[in-house]
Amino acid sequence: MRRRWWIAVLVLLVVGVPIAWYLGSPLFLNRTVSETFAPEEHSLAAGRFTDADSFHRGSGIARLVQTASGHEVRFEEFRVTNGPDLYVYLAVHRQPRSRADVDQGFVTLGRLKGNIGPQRYALPADLDRSSYRSVVIYCRAFHVVFATATLAAP
Repeated sequence: MRRRWWIAVLVLLVVGVPIAWYLGSPLFLNRTVSETFAPEEHSLAAGRFTDADSFHRGSGIARLVQTASGHEVRFEEFRVTNGPDLYVYLAVHRQPRSRADVDQGFVTLGRLKGNIGPQRYALPADLDRSSYRSVVIYCRAFHVVFATATLAAP
């Protein structure tokens, strides 16, 4: 009987600790990026990031710009609560706060590069930008919105 107890503890340590680290470490570790921006030719829309709730917080500016090489979303003065499996979405909903809001329509721009600092995300060349009204920081693992920036013309 004692041997089974030790095997259970060993399995819990081998499997549980890495999973707990993956899920919990982003909450107290930050990833800072500092990308530079090419000169923008035309600012198409912008919005300020707002908190999704009292725990998932975001600030800074999301700006949709046209450059010589295409269209991109830029994050300026950006900061968001870190978490596992965070992605940047363009969403149809103006201010999504739930999975159902996001599921109304979105396009993935890629994995979030860092939770602090300026960064940019290229838009697909064939994307109809007129359908999308917000930029969303979204956790795929738990289907949770972390922050949203509602886009408006300048």
